[in-house]
Amino acid sequence: MTIPVLLLFAGAVFAQPSFDLLLKGGHVIDPKNKISGVRDVGIRDGGIAAVSRDIPIEQGRKVVDVSGLYVTPGLIDLHAHVFAGTEGSGLAGGHSSIYPDNFALRVGVTTVVDAGSSGRHNFAQFKRTVIDRARTRVLVFLNIGGSGMPGDAQEQNVADMDAEAAANLAIANRDTIVGIKVAHYRGPDWTPVERGVKAGTLANIPVMIDFGDFRPERPFQELVLSKLRPGDIYTHAYYAPVPMLDEKGRLLPYLLEARKRGVLFDVGHGGAAFEFRQAVPAVKQGFPPDSISTDVHSGSLNAGMKDQLNVMTKFLNMGMTLEEVIDRSTWNPARIIRREQLGHLSVGSIADIAVLGVEKGRFAFVDSWGARMDGTQRLTGELTVASGRVVWDLNGRTREHWDKLGKYQPQGEPYWDGTRGAARPRAIGSVK
Repeated sequence: MTIPVLLLFAGAVFAQPSFDLLLKGGHVIDPKNKISGVRDVGIRDGGIAAVSRDIPIEQGRKVVDVSGLYVTPGLIDLHAHVFAGTEGSGLAGGHSSIYPDNFALRVGVTTVVDAGSSGRHNFAQFKRTVIDRARTRVLVFLNIGGSGMPGDAQEQNVADMDAEAAANLAIANRDTIVGIKVAHYRGPDWTPVERGVKAGTLANIPVMIDFGDFRPERPFQELVLSKLRPGDIYTHAYYAPVPMLDEKGRLLPYLLEARKRGVLFDVGHGGAAFEFRQAVPAVKQGFPPDSISTDVHSGSLNAGMKDQLNVMTKFLNMGMTLEEVIDRSTWNPARIIRREQLGHLSVGSIADIAVLGVEKGRFAFVDSWGARMDGTQRLTGELTVASGRVVWDLNGRTREHWDKLGKYQPQGEPYWDGTRGAARPRAIGSVK
């Protein structure tokens, strides 16, 4: 019997793969959708197309076995410094910002939020030179100080802290500016905090506070109990000067009161702002962070902080569950900055994905002041997908073995990720 040509053509169309990339057999942790279990994830045209059990491998143009690994939304680092390579990007202690693609993607971070490196005078430069060029998504807490973080003298200049001008710039750049930052102030008054909160109120965005010097004239308790609004963030939550524990090591009740009224507490590890002697007893007594972040800069990157996964691992070894740690690094920060299109694996959402391993063994971790904590597990970044593209592949899981490719001399751009490079992308199983 002769089969009509039209039916043959229809069958060929039907047989086309449904997904550009299919991640098979991983343990999906998606806090927004309350998923923690083995699922397959299908990606098409830069978005999440399916999250389901046992998707047939025939439906994936490129199928990657991630069994034994954890598949999570792309991580969000709520406190980073990435205004790199330009005058005005200096930070306290002579440290400088780091270009985001140099540290983020390799550890599953697909979105960083720069915490005040730029102000209204240099935000446009920051956007032009870094934000618009990076593969990592960069959002911004705009500094209430007009010049951002150029050094101590200018950061103490209250006259350059213009709430209306900061709010107007934020309103004009809602796609990028997600909040206001107040940082490093040493004076005895509340002026920077009050102007930061005013700017946040005018623009309807949250404010992140780095308290700077702790002074008796402006007690920390007053900051979190009355000066900040619900939804505002205090970063460096486990910094030694924060009044967190009494003389017997018990958590001070006002912190729970502040959290109850809606103030949020971010890690902001950094090079000097995270101590195990604060964090370990606080977490054990029911005061974990609302968000886990790095405060990455040139001083913290090669010190105790290291990277987002290292900071997350510290809390994992303090007793938080993996689901809790992922939540504080994905969906929670997405809600804090009101970017609820990020931080989850809902069908139709942006395909930002981190594939993580959990190593078991004997490990040790260091805080900002050189103290060690031992642990038995460690997170590793195995694969990162940003907007549907493979941008980090630690063990070549998306690649073909060299002896199956024939002649694969480079053509065009050199190998960078699963979207271009040796032997043309489709020859090596890349994705769109």
